[in-house]
Amino acid sequence: MSPNSVMQRLDIMVENPVCELKHKNPFELLVAVILSAQCTDKRVNQVTDELFKTHNKPKDFIDISTIELENKIHSCGFYHNKAKAIKSASKDIVEKFDGKVPNNFDDLITLAGVGRKTANVVMAVAFGGDNLAVDTHVLRVSNRLGLVNTKEPNKCEEKLCQIFPKNKWSKLHYQMVLFGRYICKAIKPECEKCLFNRECPHSRI
Repeated sequence: MSPNSVMQRLDIMVENPVCELKHKNPFELLVAVILSAQCTDKRVNQVTDELFKTHNKPKDFIDISTIELENKIHSCGFYHNKAKAIKSASKDIVEKFDGKVPNNFDDLITLAGVGRKTANVVMAVAFGGDNLAVDTHVLRVSNRLGLVNTKEPNKCEEKLCQIFPKNKWSKLHYQMVLFGRYICKAIKPECEKCLFNRECPHSRI
């Protein structure tokens, strides 16, 4: 399946892709993406809807106790590691970046809890960069469509960036996320809604 064909069909199925994590600034987005690891965006939004009412700046997360933060984010799962990462990243942002989330990839990945996926999302969504983040949806969809043959997110990212135009990366990322979330689902893909179903070896039609 050619890259152009993939983009054309995704443009039809996911016309206006947007980040579903609610946020008002780059820092809120960073916290939300850290919380979203192995957690649904819906759950994260429920948690941050309350959390961001009182804690929405790096200093807020430096001052809050670890136990209190863990209690606030408990339902997102892996709350020990996520609380530790958020507090550490907040401290670095204040001490190393003058209280502002860095707007370049290399600085972002020095923050605790920030890997390539998180940095790519922040760069693309908060700063309008050309970045292609690979989460579980993108990895699954890319393999099902035969675009890649790997279970490693970094290798998937590298391959996708090779075959798709750079100025399409950010849009393509969220198209594939939403396509994977609502149509090409992990357990019960809705193949009848999918424009790839005739070529897809995983099609149930």
